[in-house]
Formats: sequence, structure tokens, C-alpha cells
Amino acid sequence: MSPQVQEPRFRKLQSFQLDYAPTNITQYESERTGMRVIVADRKGPKVNGYFTLATEILDDSGSPHTLEHLVFMGSASYKYKGLLDKLSGRAYSTTNAWTAVDHTAYTLDSAGWDGFAQILPVYLEHVLLPNITDDACLTEVHHIDGEGNDAGVVYAEMQAYEWMASELISRRVHHLLYPENVGFRYETGGMPEALRVLTPQRIREFHKSMYQPQNLAVIVVGEVDHENLLEILDKFETSIEGAVPQPDLNFKRPFVDTPQGALLDRTVVETVEFPEDDESIGEIAVAFFGPSCIDMLQTMGMEILLTYLCGSSVSVLENIMVEREQLASSVTTSRYDRPRSLVMFQPTGVATEKLAFVEQRLISLLKEVAANPLDMSYMKECIQRERRQIRFQAEGEEQFYASNLITDYLFGNRDGSTLDSLKHLDELDALESWTDEQWREFLRKWISDAHHISILGKPSEELAKRVKNAERDRVAKRKEELGPEGLQKLGERLELAKKNNEKPIPPEVLDQWPVPTTESIHFIESTTARSGRAKDLSTPLNPIQRLIDAAPQGLPLFIQFEDVPTNFVHLTVHFGTSEVPLQLKPLLVVFRDIFFNSPVTRNGTRVEFEDVVKQLEKDTIGYQLLSASRLGDYEGLVCQFEVEKEKYETTIEWLQNLMFDIIFDPERIKAAVAKQLADIPEAKRDGRSMSVEVDAAIHMESESYFVAKRTLVKTRYLRGLRKLLETEPEKVVTMFEELRRSLFTFQNTRVLVTADVAKLANPVAVWDKLTKSPDFKTSKEILPIPKPYSKLNTEGKTPGNFGSVVVPMITLDNSYSVSTAKGIESYTDARIPAYLVALGYLEAVEGPLWTAVRGNGLAYGTSFGHEVDFGLIQYKVYRSPDASKALEASRNIVARLASGEEPLDRHLVEVAISGIVLDTANEQATMAAAAQQNFVTTVVRGLAPDWSRQLLAKVRKVTGADIVAVLKDIILPVFEPGKSNIVVTCAPTMEENVVKSLQRMGYKTQTSPLTAYYDDYGLGAGDEGDEDEDEDEDDMSDEEDALMDDMSGSDDDMED
Repeated sequence: MSPQVQEPRFRKLQSFQLDYAPTNITQYESERTGMRVIVADRKGPKVNGYFTLATEILDDSGSPHTLEHLVFMGSASYKYKGLLDKLSGRAYSTTNAWTAVDHTAYTLDSAGWDGFAQILPVYLEHVLLPNITDDACLTEVHHIDGEGNDAGVVYAEMQAYEWMASELISRRVHHLLYPENVGFRYETGGMPEALRVLTPQRIREFHKSMYQPQNLAVIVVGEVDHENLLEILDKFETSIEGAVPQPDLNFKRPFVDTPQGALLDRTVVETVEFPEDDESIGEIAVAFFGPSCIDMLQTMGMEILLTYLCGSSVSVLENIMVEREQLASSVTTSRYDRPRSLVMFQPTGVATEKLAFVEQRLISLLKEVAANPLDMSYMKECIQRERRQIRFQAEGEEQFYASNLITDYLFGNRDGSTLDSLKHLDELDALESWTDEQWREFLRKWISDAHHISILGKPSEELAKRVKNAERDRVAKRKEELGPEGLQKLGERLELAKKNNEKPIPPEVLDQWPVPTTESIHFIESTTARSGRAKDLSTPLNPIQRLIDAAPQGLPLFIQFEDVPTNFVHLTVHFGTSEVPLQLKPLLVVFRDIFFNSPVTRNGTRVEFEDVVKQLEKDTIGYQLLSASRLGDYEGLVCQFEVEKEKYETTIEWLQNLMFDIIFDPERIKAAVAKQLADIPEAKRDGRSMSVEVDAAIHMESESYFVAKRTLVKTRYLRGLRKLLETEPEKVVTMFEELRRSLFTFQNTRVLVTADVAKLANPVAVWDKLTKSPDFKTSKEILPIPKPYSKLNTEGKTPGNFGSVVVPMITLDNSYSVSTAKGIESYTDARIPAYLVALGYLEAVEGPLWTAVRGNGLAYGTSFGHEVDFGLIQYKVYRSPDASKALEASRNIVARLASGEEPLDRHLVEVAISGIVLDTANEQATMAAAAQQNFVTTVVRGLAPDWSRQLLAKVRKVTGADIVAVLKDIILPVFEPGKSNIVVTCAPTMEENVVKSLQRMGYKTQTSPLTAYYDDYGLGAGDEGDEDEDEDEDDMSDEEDALMDDMSGSDDDMED
């Protein structure tokens, strides 16, 4: 008699099909441990897991965050750092995690079910039974190195955030909103001061209290084998019996069964300073409590109300404060799902001297809206737009399911009743019946009449100096106290911890898990058809092409159709910029802003921009004009629309109207320029992006759009444009007219239509609405899309002569670097398979660079650029206590691999190859993505349609010798003086050491400020200071002064 097979002990709570998307939701609960399992079944090549624990802590120790890192250091059965990541890499998967204030989520991102299923039980053991050693805590959390400096992966991460404006403001908001017995008050990432004294025992205690099966949800999104999933989980629960706590009937759900504090009983307005040498621009946050996140009607009502107030340039706050009064560069809103939700309004790019005025202007406008009748037709359109966007997201974004399922697990009812509301959109139906008075009462209750917290973020150069000096003095004092002997002991202890952590994984351990087949990876197929000049590439032979050929034809516009079973139409119109005059290239950033926010002429009548935006919102799901870099073209622009199929023809009419009938209104241009200028100081605080911008200035021609759109160009160019708008507005209008004529031409235009093509009534000839415009000369030949390497300057074509440059930035606590050398120029280069495998090998989690750099606390991360037709190879170090040390460690390990001194690890080669499979799945994760990738492959890159499949076949044939050859010939030069250039942005206190280190490495080294890389493209910014505004713009107008006086006493509860 055969032994009886134990059925998985999981109870199905519910299963339902969504009314608005082809997705089924199923909810299970373990009868043994109380573990929850929630599955969203949807088609596609990807399976995504979110292993979520509700976590609440009443201190700033950072224990929740430390576990996010320590979990990956090994488990009870697998006491090897990196084993989980190496297994995942071989199984077409990647792992990651995040820590929020109310939960920690561990992610498993897989191509196909087989890889996901293989990793799942190993991953869950790491989560519930991690091997938390003192050595791991020392390297991953915090330590003092042999030179007396604070380091550690978590510590370095949080040190970078500690003095950021947004973090300072957010922390103060939460301290004022929540009392000491509520977890939402605290910094779960950890404050550096607290991390310096955090003990391993405290971390273990927190893990024991929160990391229990009854507090864990296994959330899976993708094509899931339910029977196999439950079988795996049942076996896993058996394997951990006795090692985890038994379900506790008295267990308190974090944030659900714990105190939440009282509602606000007064309004508080405070100023918080943040360190910044540019004191011209500040930030504001205004916070209100909102309804419970599990009250779906109220939550959806708040979402609609925020859209009405701030959803676009025609919404009340954006229209008045940004577009008309130009008090801020934007007014954004955020809603945080909590038992008592948090609603935030954040005016950005606010002149420092106007912070108080703008905060009061915001409050007064909210009260005005509540006191007067609403635009109910626009409110109803906001509801309809939300309905369209939810349907669109549910079809194409797995994150839609992840976020909703996580929120319901954290705060929803355990009987599944709140999750059931995801089935339908009934709340939107109910909201459509709300009256004007109901909406205004809702606004008054939660916002306009409610107490709130307002924080004015004020930049301070003096604080920046104090912070730097205090940190320097603190470290210096400790070094003195420790002395040489103490420092030596700390260094020796650190080295011992690293040695213990890096215990090699025996090959036979990894070999227990074979590399899965790719049979369970179901790639999305998109069928290509072409019309007009697109047929010059080739004419496919398939039923969709025959359908297009049989349809009425129009003028020969370049159109590629991609047929997928979608309920929507994705329109992508690609424009080249090669004919745009050099001096007008920087103008494109303003043009992008005003393209959808300007008046147009329709039927001989001027239509104001508010009416344009309202109608666009009514006719579309989404629209944008942005860089074509997502299509692999860094020199072009793309105009994209997402619409319902019934609006296909209407959208083409809109495109024609916007391209050729836009009215360049100086007032609209002024508003756009003001917004862009207000955002510049914040952009220049980012050391990572500034290192990239300086690198681009060194290696690329100024005619490149990639170079012209830099913040360091906008700094000068837009100030010159602002002056010109005041003195010669007609000249500015002429510039925009010339820009439009050079951009919107037949020879510059390529169209991608992604749809269920058979459902389009008139797919081809309808484009004549655009093509018959007088400015379109259809007789011209289509211009080629420029290859990235064609925009390199002399230094870019043969890097190495420049050497290195160090750019000190007072806003930084750490450093970033970009190293650049000569690279591959074409996707047809025979070395590409080996090159991609070599990059994957080096970049693998727990691979050589991870171990050499992150494992030694030299940087939070490193990465190579993966563009293989740029003509360059780039290596970036980010968030490093000293980028030069990270570069030196990187060079050493690459040199050992290239010379053969260090042999290649067979398992890491498998990881690299599997990573390329995963990358391919990521490129085709949704129907729209698969269609776009076909366009990128065949149109932008000019490759065969099956190029990706050819690549997957070739990478499996790459040999060790092939990898070593590209390491030596292509990758190693990025670390060699004379063959590469380096840009480092860093804190001023690091400047001297970084310069000396780069010189020791053999690089010619100079120090330059960011201002050295400004460029006005000949427009002329005059003598105006780099950072200073004109005096007349620093002062408030008489009207603003009066309004400040009127409002200063409007709230008796307001505190200064």
C-alpha cells in the first residue's frame, strides 16, 4: 500500500476575476502557521514575488532596515553570504528588498515559473531564519574602519539621506503628526547616530518579534502554478517547524491592533533649515490626516479630489500657483495608505523669501475652493479619467497589483472583505453621484477646515558649513581617543569580519540546484506590419501585414504597426532633432513643457491652454513628450499617447493640431521658464547626475541633444531666455517657430502604433490628417536615426588625454564617479555576446565587484553602462565614502580576471547568462513593452527582428577565453590612465584625498567647480550671477505683501 500523500494545508479564502482586467486574484491562508498567500494570475514572461512583513518599531535604530540587508547574509541551512543571490541569478531571477515605515518587502523577480519556484523556499528560509552574525552586522550595518571613519552598507546609505531637504522635512512632519507610541513617527531606515550604537542583539530581538509566518504574506503576480506553489509552501512550513514561533492568538497586527494617536488639535507651521550653498530655492510640505485606507469609497474620493486640485496644469492649485502666479515649479500631492491616511501637498521650487507667503496662499486657495461651487463637469471627468487609468494600469503594470495587495495585507480585514473591493470599480460609480455640496463637505472635513502641519524647508549655507565641521570634528575627536593602537585593533576586527563573511560557497552546494530550462518563460509575441516609408525596411509576411495592405492607404508616412491583444492603443511618434539649429537645441526642454500647455488654433479660433488640457484629458489616458532615450535614441524626442481604441482618429487629429497649430504665447513660455529655473538648484544638489553631466560635456559634441538638455546648460541658457522674453518677446516666439519647423518634418517622423490592429477602423489612411499638413513635404527621404557614437567629440572618440577632474559639491556627504573609455560602436560587433556575459559576471550580486567594493564598504554600488553602440564604455561608482578607493579596488579585481590570475567562477558565468535571459524578459514584460522592443530592434537599431533570440543562443556558446579577451581589450581600459577619463563629484572635505589618490593611480588630475561646465549656447546670459536672481524678482509684489498681511491673522491656531 503506497503512503498517503499529504495535501497542502492551505485554506482558500476567496478567488475572483477582476471586472476590468484579465486577472484573477486568489487568497489562501496556512492552517498551520497563519501565513497568507495572495496570487494575481496574469499572462506574461515574468513572475514577481513580494514577501511582505508588517513591521513596527518605536525608535530610530533602523532595525527594520538592517534586516533588509542581513537576510541576504545566509540562513539556518545555508550559512553562506551570497548563496541566495547566486542561486537566483542562475534561475533567471533577481532579488531585492525595501523597507518602508510600515513594512519590509523582499522581492523575487523571475523570468518564468520554474526559476521562481526553485528559489522560493530557499528565499523564505533566509527571511524567517536568517543567520544574523556579529560579523555580518559589523560589515553590513556599521563599523569604524582602521582609519577611524564610520562605514557599513546601511550606515553609508542613511548618512547620505540624513541631511537631505526632503528627509529633514518629512521627519519633522512625522514627529509633529504622531506621538511617541506610534510607529509612523520613526525613521525605520535608521538615524546615523542610532546606527552607531545599534547592537546585533537588538536586531535579533526585532526579527524574533516581527518575522513570524503569521505576519508574512507571500504575494505572487504572474503566471502561477497554484498546485505547485502550495506544495512548495507546505513543504517549507514542515521544514521550519520548531524553529519559528507557533501562531499566537494574541499577536497584535502592527498599526492595526496598536495605537494610532489622536487627530490634530491645532495647526502648526514651522521652518526647518537644510544644508545648501544655493539659498535661493526652498521647499514646502503641508500634511493632513485623511480617511482610512480600507474605506475604499473615501480613499477613492480622496484620490479624485487630489486630481481635481493638483492633477494637471488646469487643476486649481497647479493652474493658479504654478501656471499663473508662478509661485512654485509644481504642486505635487501624495497619499500614504494608513489606518488614518496621510495626505501631503508639496509646492516645489519656491523662492526662499516667499516660503511663508506660498504656504498661506496654498491654504487660502483650498478654503476658496471649498467656499465656492466646484466645476462639476471637470470633477466628473476626473472620475472618468481615473476609471480609464485604472483599467490601463491593470492591463499593463504588475506594480498595480503589488501595491494594492500589499496595502490590503497590511491594513485590510483578515476575512478578505476589503480585498474583494479590488474586483470592481463600484466606488467610482458611487462617486459619480456625489453632488457639489458632498464634494465640498468632503474637502472641508479632511483638508480646508482641518488642522494641518506645514513645514517650510529653508536652505542654509551656514548650516551646511556647521554640519561639515561638526562631522569632521566628531571623527577627529574619536580618532584621537582611539589612538594608533585602537585604530589598528578596529582595522583588524573589520578584516576578520570580512574574512568570516566571505566564506566560499562549495561548488557542490550550488550544484544541488540545476539551472532551470526556459520552457516556462512565455514571451509575449507582437506581430509587425508596416505602411508607407516603413516598408523601405522590409514588408513582413503575416496576416496583420495583409490586413494593413488591404486597408485604404494614404500618404507614405513611416508607420510600424505592432499587433498585440490589448484593449488600448499606444501611439508613439518619434522625431529626430538633427535638423534643429545648434542654438535652439537647449530650447527643446522648454518646448517639451509647453507642447501640451499652450493655446492652439482650431477651426480659425484660438483655444486657450486650459481648454486644450481639459479636452486632452477627456480624450486620452495619458500623453507626454519626452526624450527618445527609452527607444535607444538619445538624440530624438517621442510623443506618446495612450488611448481607448475609439479615440484613435481623435488622437491623430490632436497630434496634427499640436504640431502645427500651437500658439507660442510669451506668457506660457515665461511660466515654463520660471518652472525650469526653480528646479535647477535641487537638480544641482545631485552628485550622481552632476557627474554624468560633466562627463557628457567632456566627451560629446555640443550639438548633441543629450548635452544640450543638461541642467548645467539650462542654468545659463534659461536665464538668457528669461531676459529675452522681457526685452524681445517676439524674438523668442520666432525662435520657437523655427524650432517647430525644423523638428516637425516628414523626414524626421516615424510612427509606432501598438494595438489590436484588426479592431482599428481605418488604421492607415486616417494618418493623412497629419501628413497632409502643408509643412509636411512627403517627397523627402527619411533621415537616418543617428548612432550614439556619431555625437562623440575628439576626446570621446579616443578617451584618455583629458585625465580626471574632481568637482567638489557642498551638498554632498559622499562621492560619485564616472569612468569612460573607448567601447563598442555597433550591435553587430561579434564580441557583444562575450561582452554582455563579462559585464553580467562583474556586476553579479555577490560577484567580484560587489565583493570588492560594496562588500568592503567602499561604495553603496557600482555599475557599467550597457549601451553597446555608444562607442564608449562607462563605469559608475555611486554613494561612496571615497570613489577613488572604489575605483582602485575595481581595477585590481578586473585586472586579476583579465590576466587569468583569478580564474572565472563557473557558477557566476551561469548567473551572467541567466541575467541576459532575464533582461530579455524584462524588455518584453508587457504587451506594450514587447511591441516597443520590436520597434527599437528593427527601426532604431536596424537589426533583424529575431536579434534577441539570436543573442540568447550566442551567449550560451561564450567561452571563458572569450570573456577574458573582452575583459582585457574592452573593460580593463576603463580603469587605466591614458585610456580612460574620470569625473568625480564629492564633498569638499574629500577633495584633497581624492585628488591625491587619482594622481597616484596615474591620472592627470584637475579640480573644477560645476560652473566650469556651464554653457549658454551663444544666447548670452549677460552678467547675471550664476546663482543670484534679479533684485526685482527677489522682492514680493505689493499685492503679495497685502495678501500676506490679510492672511497672517486668518488662523488663530497658527504658530510660527
